[in-house]
Amino acid sequence: MSDIDNTKVSISVKTNPADKEQAAAIFDNLGLNLSTAINIFIKKSIAEGGLPFDVKDPFYNEANQAELDRRFKKIANNKGIHSHQLLDDGIAAHDS
Repeated sequence: MSDIDNTKVSISVKTNPADKEQAAAIFDNLGLNLSTAINIFIKKSIAEGGLPFDVKDPFYNEANQAELDRRFKKIANNKGIHSHQLLDDGIAAHDS
């Protein structure tokens, strides 16, 4: 093993106290400390060539997409659309 493999460097990570405590409890149940868990994350990221998991916006889940599709279909069929005074005024002002 080369000297570079035995050398360790410190990194600093900022997070809120509640997240740190929750993560520490999860890792502790797995027999890991935060440092080991972060090192596993780094090694896995290197092996994957990126994040070892998908990063998604939770808004775009299946249930939300189904609700958006339902609403767009109502709009396309002119159902459930109600006029609104501000919108009507804006259209009239724009048309003049």
